[in-house]
Amino acid sequence: MFKDKTLLITGGTGSFGNAVLDRFLETDIKEIRILSRDEKKQDDMRRKYNNPKIKFYIGNVRDQRSIQDALFQVDYVFHAAALKQVPSCEFFPMEAVQTNVIGTDNVLTAAVNANVKKVICLSTDKAAYPVNAMGTSKAMMEKVFTAKARNVPSDQTLICGTRYGNVMASRGSVIPLFIDQIKKGKNLTVTEPTMTRFIMSLEDAVELVIFAFKNASTGDIMVQKSPAATIADIATAIQELFQVNNSVEIMGIRHGEKMYETLLTKEEAARSIDKGNYYQVPIDDRDLNYKPFFDEGNKALSLIEQYNSDNTDQLNVEQVKEKLLSLDYIQYELKTWHETKELIR
Repeated sequence: MFKDKTLLITGGTGSFGNAVLDRFLETDIKEIRILSRDEKKQDDMRRKYNNPKIKFYIGNVRDQRSIQDALFQVDYVFHAAALKQVPSCEFFPMEAVQTNVIGTDNVLTAAVNANVKKVICLSTDKAAYPVNAMGTSKAMMEKVFTAKARNVPSDQTLICGTRYGNVMASRGSVIPLFIDQIKKGKNLTVTEPTMTRFIMSLEDAVELVIFAFKNASTGDIMVQKSPAATIADIATAIQELFQVNNSVEIMGIRHGEKMYETLLTKEEAARSIDKGNYYQVPIDDRDLNYKPFFDEGNKALSLIEQYNSDNTDQLNVEQVKEKLLSLDYIQYELKTWHETKELIR
C-alpha cells in the first residue's frame, strides 16, 4: 500500500508518530514527513532514528500555509496533531478549538488543495458523549471531517477517521504516573477505583489507522474493539509487577472525568457495521432536507446499547499484567527498577 509513497504525520513528534515510524521505517515506503511545532522533539527524533526516509517540517496546523508547504507531493496524511490534556483544555477551551477544530479544517483544506489521496483523522473516545472541552473539541473535529468528506469526491481525496480509547503508557496517562509514584515511594493516587477505561497499546492504535486506510469509505469512523479494566486493577497490576505495596489514596473523580468512556454512542451503534475486531460507522449522508431529521424515527434505536468501557470485555489483574508486560516501556522500567534495587542492596 505504501510502496514508493510519501506519508505526512501531523503532530508527528508525539507517541503516535514514533509508533508509526517504528512500524513503517523498515517497509518500502518512500518518505515519512513529520510536521510539528516542537523543534527540540524533532531534533531528538532525528538523532534517534537517523534515517534518510524521515523529513522534518516545522509548522502548526493553525497555520494553513505551513501545512501546504509540507504537503507538496504527499500521498497520504495521518492527522494526529491535537491538544489532548483534559485539564488544560478545560481552562483554555479556545486553544482546543484552534488546534482540534480549526486546525483539522486547515489540514483537510490544504490536503484537498494538494490532491492528497487519503487523510486519516485521529479521534478519541472522549468525543462520544463529551463532558469536557477536550472531548467536545474532538467531537467537533469529527463533524468537520465528515462534513468535508461529503463535499469532496473520494476519488480525489478520501477523508475518514479513527476513534480509540486510552493508550497504555502514553504521555500524561495513569500508568507512567503510578510508576513514578512507586519510584518515589509515594502513595498511588487513584481517582475512583471502580472507574473503567479501555486498554490498548500504541501498536493497536497504529493497526487501527492501517485498517481504516485499507477499509474505510469516505466519511467513516473506524473503531477498534478493546477490552477495559478498572483503575483499581491497573494500580494493583503495576504494584504486583514491581513487587511493591504502596498505599492507595482515593482522590475522587476529577473535573471533566467520566466513570466510563464510550467508543460508540447508542446512535452510532445502531448504524455501525461489525468488521470482526473493528466497527465501521458509516457517514450520515442525509442532506439539508430537514424532513428526515424530524419525521422519520428508528424503533430499533431504543433496543441498542452504546459500546463503552463498562460493557466491553473486562480484564482481571492477571490479564492487565499480561497486557502491561507486552509494552517495551514497562519492560524497560522493570529492568531499571530491579537494577536500582540491586545496587541499593
